[in-house]
Amino acid sequence: MKRSFKFLLSIAALGFAAFASNPEVKLVTNYGDIVVRLDSAAAPKTVANFLEYVNSKFYDGTIFHRVINSFMIQGGGMTTDMSEKQTRPSIENEADNGLKNVRRTIAMARRPNPQSAASQFYINLKDNPALDFKSKTNAGWGYCVFGRVVQGMNVVDSIAKVPTTTVNMTSDVPSKPVIIKSAIVLPPATE
Repeated sequence: MKRSFKFLLSIAALGFAAFASNPEVKLVTNYGDIVVRLDSAAAPKTVANFLEYVNSKFYDGTIFHRVINSFMIQGGGMTTDMSEKQTRPSIENEADNGLKNVRRTIAMARRPNPQSAASQFYINLKDNPALDFKSKTNAGWGYCVFGRVVQGMNVVDSIAKVPTTTVNMTSDVPSKPVIIKSAIVLPPATE
């Protein structure tokens, strides 16, 4: 009950306008800027969680720590020395929202437990149907898509080509850090 109340308060703190529309977030990296448009109608809890991390500056100084060309780039939880940052509790998996893991989409990374997503996310470099929701079972849950890249896919593609290595038994780590310098919610577009 306490968690639900805190969640509702965090939504109120972020402002209703961010959830009435599709907010955009700019990821400023050392390779260029990436703008993602979030789908708050399809994945309201996931978007609220992501915006909470953005607004608290959690992502500032983290890295894309896993880069697999022709698959995806993953970030949002590790520092430049490959230390994992402390996160808030995991969120509910909303992968059954109808959105698919196709090129340009942003989705939540997680551990094997389908309800274990916290701060880490990935951007699909190609269509990845194997990551889509199939059923509410451990094997079928999939990964929650909650938005898509609307600017800077060329930056995503250039990050995908960065040479990788193994660090502390983690493979596919960029040999030169790909840093998220800052993540900011963009003001709504005016007409």
